[in-house]
Amino acid sequence: MLETLTVQDSVELAVVERSGFVESRHAGAAIVLSSDGDIVARHGNADALILPRSSLKPLQAVACITAGAVLEGEQLAISTASHIGTDRHASVVRDILTEGGLTEDDLACPASWPSDSATRDELVREHGEPARVRMNCSGKHAAMLRACVATGWPTDGYLDPSHPLQVHIRDVVERLTGEKVAHTAVDGCGAPVHAMTLTALARGIHRIGTASDRSPFALHRVAGSLVRAVRESPWTIEGPGRPDTIAIEKLGVFTKHGAEGVMVMVAPNGTTVALKMLDGATRASTIVAATLLERAGGLTGAEVATLADALPLTISGGGSIVGAIRPGAGI
Repeated sequence: MLETLTVQDSVELAVVERSGFVESRHAGAAIVLSSDGDIVARHGNADALILPRSSLKPLQAVACITAGAVLEGEQLAISTASHIGTDRHASVVRDILTEGGLTEDDLACPASWPSDSATRDELVREHGEPARVRMNCSGKHAAMLRACVATGWPTDGYLDPSHPLQVHIRDVVERLTGEKVAHTAVDGCGAPVHAMTLTALARGIHRIGTASDRSPFALHRVAGSLVRAVRESPWTIEGPGRPDTIAIEKLGVFTKHGAEGVMVMVAPNGTTVALKMLDGATRASTIVAATLLERAGGLTGAEVATLADALPLTISGGGSIVGAIRPGAGI
């Protein structure tokens, strides 16, 4: 029986307050690593298994590059993104495909409308249709296909867990996290997603977030290049006005949310946090992660306050602000 995160394992990570009344509570677990990678804080059971969802993308992106995909700049950054499907995002993904002799038809992710409302509305006005390139994981899939082309692996079936690409990704995930994969599920985009503990996820993200693109070790050079690309092009990771992009722009962190309330964040000094909201809510994960980094010395109070002001954390009532989403008593 797999030991997954339970209510009993969890602590209060965030609350939603309306007119001085706590209306909702988000429970979960979190772990914080120092810049050296030592555990400095645990909240809840960080050794229970979770599915990292899109927070696994940095590890998958590193694996694709080590398998031979040659990507730089915006193309490299979008390989680890959960983008909102704007024309600019779609253009970068198409370039990745075209430069590899591929087309949108090679993508195995589902067709999707953009999650960016303005882009979606414009497509509707133009009688457009959902497209695979607009799907938020299309950058990851394009990188996977480029790795297959570079290595000579078949592009057909590239999402099958037994495909050489996915075997390689799993090996890199285990190497970075220091933990054997306990279970493999199918992510929303169709790619394999590997169950792991929050502790393992934090270790893997810490190794990526603190790597140097001048390292003598190839894996570390790739990871360092990925982090630099994300910090130089934060719009790729999610999109203007979205939490991941805001956090990167405001604080210079390396961050990646995942579906069902998963979040990883690495401060510029290497302090790292990984967390999971048990109810799957994402609305509080960015501010909770930043607050945990602040308490571990990775960010300043002023930086977190600046981030909070830029995030959609206010609660409205009758057209006025009557409350806020804020970190809970468990941290």
